[in-house]
Amino acid sequence: MLPRETLLKRATHRETIARAIDLADQSLKTWEPAVSDFLSPPEIADIQTVFSGLAEVVFMPWGGYPQAERQRVAFARSELPLITDAIEVAALEIAGNFLFDPATHRDFLGALLGTGLVRDKVGDLLVQGERGAQALVAPEVVEFLELNLTQVRSVPVKTRAIPLSELKVREPKRKEMTTVEASLRLDAIASAGFGISRSKMAEAISGGDVRVNWKDITSPSHLLKSGDLVVLAGKGRLSIGEIATTKKDRYRVQLTRFV
Repeated sequence: MLPRETLLKRATHRETIARAIDLADQSLKTWEPAVSDFLSPPEIADIQTVFSGLAEVVFMPWGGYPQAERQRVAFARSELPLITDAIEVAALEIAGNFLFDPATHRDFLGALLGTGLVRDKVGDLLVQGERGAQALVAPEVVEFLELNLTQVRSVPVKTRAIPLSELKVREPKRKEMTTVEASLRLDAIASAGFGISRSKMAEAISGGDVRVNWKDITSPSHLLKSGDLVVLAGKGRLSIGEIATTKKDRYRVQLTRFV
């Protein structure tokens, strides 16, 4: 059994970590992998923080494709190798003619949850424009959704299972850049990376629109380091690369923006 109370003291998402501990203990007892429902990036980051360093258990997230944000997490004894095949993820095509009534990510998610499905059973949604969308879901809800998901907004849809190989994943665009700043403050680096004023970036940070390594950060003065990932709602992601000090004691920072 894992040291439950000790682990929970390190947790930000206590309910998620409590369920993860239960799954990890189950895997230790049965010698079989135990798999969570779909989790958000902050929850997965919390698991990585809390479970890192444990010798008894290994864990691995998987959401159906390499860039997936919402993923299921498998736990197993450290003696047992974990592969993505241990984490079952199903794909659905939600097809309809959305030419005259375009639907957003929120519309498709609302239609899925409107069938009575809980959010934990739904992974990423890949919106395909006027053709509809593709959804990653838990395998046990596929048949239910094929029968019950028949409309999104005003558009009739046909919902059917498809192989993961048919997912149409758009590779994020990358933009490499370098900035020189007086400090490594979040508002300064993110302002340069996302191309918005420092005052507006500070407002976004204080307003809860920014995450660093998938954790909510509301302090503009938070200091970044090489390897950090900054997420700005609606604007994409910013990866912090190599950081060097100039002759004038400023910081030259390599940035990669994903949109």
